[in-house]
Amino acid sequence: MTDAEDGTTRRRGRNETEDERADRMWVELLQEVRVAQMGVQILFGFLLTVVFTSKYDDLRSTDQSIYIFTVVVGAAATGTLIGPVSLHRLVSGRRIKPQAVEWASRLTLVGLVLLLITMASSLLLILRVATHDDSVPWIVTGIVIWYVVCWFVLPLWTRRRYTDTE
Repeated sequence: MTDAEDGTTRRRGRNETEDERADRMWVELLQEVRVAQMGVQILFGFLLTVVFTSKYDDLRSTDQSIYIFTVVVGAAATGTLIGPVSLHRLVSGRRIKPQAVEWASRLTLVGLVLLLITMASSLLLILRVATHDDSVPWIVTGIVIWYVVCWFVLPLWTRRRYTDTE
């Protein structure tokens, strides 16, 4: 980009090597994963206890199916969001950190989608059991849309809006 006043070219971004960039991105990714891991692990732990309550036997067949689906997707989300830690441990010292960061980032994105599905199906189950109201699917749909906007649309819009295309 050229500065209009003095004609000099300004450099955007950080002055770092590929390895330094990979190190920084890895630390940032781990911080992000810690937040998501905490949420999914608490939710998954809660879900695991439901089957052992007396209320579980009173659930309708549909609600039991939603519960089983939710537990399976929650397990997948948990595994996927823990995956970057395992990936790092198994490839550490192999001089492939940029590739490890890329794959860990992909795992994290998949884990967030699975977490979204887990949260939506948990909310569906809880609201169905708590209210028996026909508006439950609409409420859950509204919440899912909100999550999608907050987790994906806004970040992608921000990336597109503020990333140089030069």
